[in-house]
Order: sequence, then C-alpha cells, then structure tokens
Amino acid sequence: MTLTAAAVLAESALRRPDHPALVFGAERITYRALWDETRRYAAALRDLGIGPGDRVALLLPNTPHFPKAYYGVLTLGATAVPVHGLLRAEEIVHVLTDSGARALVCAAPMLAEGAKGAEIAGVPLITVMAPEDGEAPRLDVLAERAEPIAGCVPREPGDLAVVLYTSGTTGQPKGAMITHLNLVMNVSTTMLSPFDLGPDDVLLGCLPLFHTFGQTCGMSTTFLAGGTLVLMSRFDAQQALDLMVTEGCTVFMGVPTMYLALLDVAARDPRRPALDRAFSGGSALPVKVLEDFQEVFGCPIYEGYGLTEASPVVAYNQRAWPCKPGTVGRPIWGVEAEIAAADVADRVELLPSGEVGEIVIRGHNVMAGYLNRPEATAEVLVDGWFRSGDLGTKDADGYLAIVDRKKDMVLRGGYNVYPREVEDVLMRHPAIAQVAVIGLPDEVYGEEVCAVVRARPGTAPDAALAERITAWCRERVAPYKYPRRVEFVEDFPLGPSGKVLKRELVARFAEVPGASRPAPPLA
Repeated sequence: MTLTAAAVLAESALRRPDHPALVFGAERITYRALWDETRRYAAALRDLGIGPGDRVALLLPNTPHFPKAYYGVLTLGATAVPVHGLLRAEEIVHVLTDSGARALVCAAPMLAEGAKGAEIAGVPLITVMAPEDGEAPRLDVLAERAEPIAGCVPREPGDLAVVLYTSGTTGQPKGAMITHLNLVMNVSTTMLSPFDLGPDDVLLGCLPLFHTFGQTCGMSTTFLAGGTLVLMSRFDAQQALDLMVTEGCTVFMGVPTMYLALLDVAARDPRRPALDRAFSGGSALPVKVLEDFQEVFGCPIYEGYGLTEASPVVAYNQRAWPCKPGTVGRPIWGVEAEIAAADVADRVELLPSGEVGEIVIRGHNVMAGYLNRPEATAEVLVDGWFRSGDLGTKDADGYLAIVDRKKDMVLRGGYNVYPREVEDVLMRHPAIAQVAVIGLPDEVYGEEVCAVVRARPGTAPDAALAERITAWCRERVAPYKYPRRVEFVEDFPLGPSGKVLKRELVARFAEVPGASRPAPPLA
C-alpha cells in the first residue's frame, strides 16, 4: 500500500487546474501553476542530492515559496522539517542536528540566523529569495530551469511525512514524527468536519505556515478542498480586515490574540467581511471574546483543541452538533479522547464523566513518537494512549473542556487554581482588554495567583484599577482563586502562533515585589 501527503495538492491540481490556489499580494497562482512549480522544486532538490527518506529543513516565511518547498519535499518522497521562524542560530543547530537534516532551505530574510546555524551544524545551505551573488544554491532559480518530476514518489503510510518540533517549554524541543497516514487522515477528516471546506471557500492564511495550525489546518485542508488560500506574510489586524473584505474570505482561522486584535480594529473600521465561519485554536478562547466576535462580525466561532503530537487536531465544536461555548467540542472522526488520572504515570486509568484529569488520546492522529527520544516517547505513549499533559473534563454528551496545562496550574495553599477559569471571569470586566493568569512564588502559599492585564484604551492602569479588579473577581470566584496580585502590561509576549508565553510573564514578575494584600483564610 502506498500513500503520500503530496497528493493533497496533486489531486486538486488535476480536478481544478485553473482555480486560484494561492493569493499573495498581486500574485494569483492557479493549482496547475502551483503543482508545476512544486514538481520543479522537487526536481531541483533531487539534482542537489536529496532523495526519498531524506530530511529537509525549511526555514521559510509565509510566501508562496513555503508550499512549493514543503510539497516539493513531500513529492520527492523526502521528509519536511519546518523550522520555527524566530529561532536563533544555536536553536536552529539543535533542530538540524537532531533531525539529521540533509539540507536547510532558508529564505533570504532569515539567512542571518539560518546560515550561521547551517554552518555550525555542517548542513548544506540552499536559499530562496536570495541575491544573485550568494554562494549557496538558489532553489527557486534552479527550479525555473528544472524539468518537473513526473509525479509523487510513492511512500508507505507509516513513512515520515514531517517532523514537527514542539515549542520546548520544558527542555529542548522534541521532534514529533508525523507519518503520511497521520497527515492525510487529519487533513481529509478535518476538511469535512469541523472545517467544512469546499472548492468555493477562501481562507485567510495569517497563521505561520511553519506551525502545524497554519500548515495543516489552514494550508493543507484548503488545498485538499480545492479552495483558495489568501496568504499574509505576518498577521496585522488592519491588513487582515482589508484582505478579508477585498478577497471575499469566507473562513478565518486564528488564535485568541488575533480575535482580540480584530475586535479592536472593528471598533474603528465599519467594514465587515462576508465570513461564514471562524475557527479558534492554539490556546483557550475566553467565552466573552467568542460572544463579542460573533456579535460584531455576525459569524460563529468554533473552538477546538489539538497538539503538534496529534497531527494536530483532536476535537472541535462543529456545525454537525450544538456548539457549547467554553468547550472544545467532541473528538474528530476516528479519534478517541478521554480523561485519565493525572497523577498515575505508569498506566492510563480512565476517570468517569465530569471529573478533572489528564486528556488522553488515541486514533489515526497520534504521532509515531519523538525522534531519537525513546524514553520521552515511552512517557507519553502509554497503554495505547497519548498523554497530552493537558487537564480537562468530558461531559455526558462527549464534549471536552480544557481546564489548563498541567504545568500552568497554580497550586495555592494546597488548592488547585486553573488559570483558564479565572481568565474567563476576568475577561468580562469592563476595563480588561486581555488577561493572562499565572502563578508566582509565594512564601506563605507556595504560589500566588497573579492576573497580568492589558487595560482597555482610556483606562488608567494604576493601583486603584488593580484593587477594583481584585474586588470584582473576588465576588465571582472562590476565595482561593481570585488574584491577590494584578500587574499591567502594554503588550503580551507572544509565540509564533500568537499564543501568550506565560513562562516569560512568570520570569518577568517573579522577582518584582508584589503589591499583594493580606489574604483571607482559605475557604
């Protein structure tokens, strides 16, 4: 049996050759042209010595070069290793050496770190968008002269399609091994539901393509459906609104910070795109933001849940079922997600409906393991289940709710405080535009609950507001949950997918003397 994820693009090029696959600035690239260019990229890579099974690292921004190189690697039967676009040279070295990359394809804007990383790792450098006088071979130029390869090199379902490196919040990033079966099943399943993508859909591609949300859920599902991807080099809320209006976007995929930014712009710009549906992932979406977006844009948001190790989609709210705000819906077709005892490490002990525990997953989406990490793999693949590290609940109707990451949970005086729950309450405060709840070291309680707040425009972020926020929250949650400490920021530190980097907030405020008031007894 053979199976290749490159067929995602190849089949749509056969079915809809003249339909626009990509829009990027003034460029409009049809499926025929994109598939032709992809096969030329594959031929150029082959001529540079890349073959089936080889791993090729891709350090590329959101331009048409990404899909050409990504699908070119897959078409050749090689394995794509997308590299996080904000990594420094030393971090790039880790990805290159750990993955055993045979080459690094690096765009000119990223050469400062990419070239240095490739040189230290001893990995051949290939460029795109680079000046004529560069020493490294230029893949885009070589592809122009190459004869396209005939078609997809056949692969086995269990062969590696991509190696996706985790964010490395605990230690060095690990490479999740995603097979052709993982990828094809996740793309084809989610295209049908939850994303419900068809050939007339136009998706705004504002998520970074090196990240699995933008790469798999955005780019690949759109290509399989034969729709159109309107690509943004980087997310800017005003530009995103402009593009969605002018290009007739029907679908939006984003992370919560993007929805917040779009709401800010919409308060100043009366234009509204003809969006039919929107999808949120990456981190918890406050229910208040979901409600506000639906009211302002007249478009439902479906919140879901996924992980790099799950190819990535696990569960989603979707049209087929009643939407339950505050949940991430039901598992996608062919995937099981249950709740297990979080403190039992050597086996998966399932818990009854309604109890809080660790989310465990099994199905076609679970990775083959971590590359070169048998011990780390054994820790998360237990009894046929993948242990997610996320805490959640599952109700009687099968809907999952994410309580929090195990590592983000705040342990205050022996009580578990789940930041997402407190954040959902705080987001309804009229002076708060955005909030992240973290735990800070405390001599008395072990950890203290801290709300890091971005205040709404026109609101003074001062001690008086901090006291009002604390008092307001205290009336709405249990005594051990409300934040005794409130800190203000103008902007939050964000990861490449727009996720708030809570570990940076902890590092920033852990050593800052808190203005905590004496706490009442725990109740």
